[in-house]
Amino acid sequence: MLDAPLAFHGAEVTSAQRSGTIPEANSRFFRFAIIADTHIIDDFYKGPEGNALDTETIFKTTARLEKARALINSLNPAVEQSFLVGDYFHDYPSVDYDFYFKNRTRIDNAKTLTDGFHAPVNVGFGNHDYAVPKVSREMTHDLFQAKLGLKPYYAVEHRGYKFIHLNNFIGNTWNPTSSEYNRGAGSLGEEQLNWFEAQLRKRKLTFVFIHYPLIDVRDTEVRDYGILPLLKRYKENIQFVVSGHKHKWYNFARTFGPQHYVMGSTRYDEDAYMIVDVDTKQATHSIVNLNLVDWATHYSQPYRQKVS
Repeated sequence: MLDAPLAFHGAEVTSAQRSGTIPEANSRFFRFAIIADTHIIDDFYKGPEGNALDTETIFKTTARLEKARALINSLNPAVEQSFLVGDYFHDYPSVDYDFYFKNRTRIDNAKTLTDGFHAPVNVGFGNHDYAVPKVSREMTHDLFQAKLGLKPYYAVEHRGYKFIHLNNFIGNTWNPTSSEYNRGAGSLGEEQLNWFEAQLRKRKLTFVFIHYPLIDVRDTEVRDYGILPLLKRYKENIQFVVSGHKHKWYNFARTFGPQHYVMGSTRYDEDAYMIVDVDTKQATHSIVNLNLVDWATHYSQPYRQKVS
């Protein structure tokens, strides 16, 4: 992977950032945060995981998310929006829909934790938020709607910018009845692709979140139509694409058109977060803690805010 820049096209470093200070929140500037792969569990969890590290870390997910939350909540200027790039909770303790309304489960635990953020947390879907084929995608979507008020994919508009949560579990690769069924590969499906293109066609400056890294998502799905052609066509408007899933930090640079990052997981590191400052007047942004990342590992150094 390439070394990560502190800023990139559409993200020039401002004089305030060069001096180590952070611009005050006002109508011109705003800040948002990104986390991924929180993997929250509950009292019904039955291990172990596939290896010793995964088994150890699954029992630390709540504490580490709480520490990440405390840091994000402490920032000044304050974060105005947060985004969680999937694997909100960790698998399903039951295939019975009613079970989740008769018991307090990991879905409820996860919601309680994210409700503790000062800014809204916009949650996306990860592979562990599904349990195909044991639990149908339809049941997952019904649960997310009923318990969390979330659609499978959606857009948020804030301060003139668009933030898009894509879902790479909607296409045929996650359909057990399809000849293309392969859960190691992500796909969006034609309906979501059409929706995504309609969002991009508005030509707003856009940040995109999708759980699987783009290298694991089908480039095209309907003839020559797919996520990769769309990303390349609208790369000037897309500020960056952030994925999770790998639980480690990778920088794919502009391999897929826009800048693409894969970020670490709070399950493994309480400092796995991205803090993004946006200058709406200059139409620029910078990830202020990106220089603290230890690339190709689970880890990042803690962000220490400098005060002017």
